[in-house]
Amino acid sequence: MVRKIGEEDKQCYFSMARDFYSSDAVDHEIPEAHFCRSFDEMMRSDNYMAGYIIECEGKAAGYAVLAKTFSQEAGGMVLWIDELYVKPQYRCHGLGHEFFSYLKRNMPDNIRRVRLEVEDSNVRAAALYKETGFKYLDYSQMIKEI
Repeated sequence: MVRKIGEEDKQCYFSMARDFYSSDAVDHEIPEAHFCRSFDEMMRSDNYMAGYIIECEGKAAGYAVLAKTFSQEAGGMVLWIDELYVKPQYRCHGLGHEFFSYLKRNMPDNIRRVRLEVEDSNVRAAALYKETGFKYLDYSQMIKEI
């Protein structure tokens, strides 16, 4: 089951986010303050960011964080899957597919593109993404921290 994140999920979300950012799925850790700001934004509204808890047999098995942006290239709104994490003991249980099915059923009409990032070393996640219709971009991204 996939459901919107709520205030009652704060500690569970923090625990899973810590696990995600200390895993091979990302290339660096982030300060805990970032989890706090993200959670506060998800609780404030879902204008820019939305969070979801992925459950298996009534227990929190993972989470997803989505962000929205407007893209001229896409011709409208882009839904960015900023984070998708499933605890190791729940992997290969179909929860990734369940999340993408949920997303497809509940996606706002104004979304023109869905985007995500994946580390080259995260082969299983990349296979899931390809299976659900994602393809690699032919360009690299650059960032500048402010």
